[in-house]
Amino acid sequence: MTAQTLAPVAAGTRSSERPVAVALAAMLGLGLLFMAGFSPAIAFHNAAHDFRHTQNFPCH
Repeated sequence: MTAQTLAPVAAGTRSSERPVAVALAAMLGLGLLFMAGFSPAIAFHNAAHDFRHTQNFPCH
């Protein structure tokens, strides 16, 4: 069996991408939360109902 090593990642690459990834994840999460929270579709309401109540999000 041979051992393989991975090349190190440049220090600047990971730290500069992290804020962008966090911002995109936050926007996606908030978008999904508000889409489910304010959607008139009953399917969205039922899918997110219990989670909204645990987060004190008014839904009715």
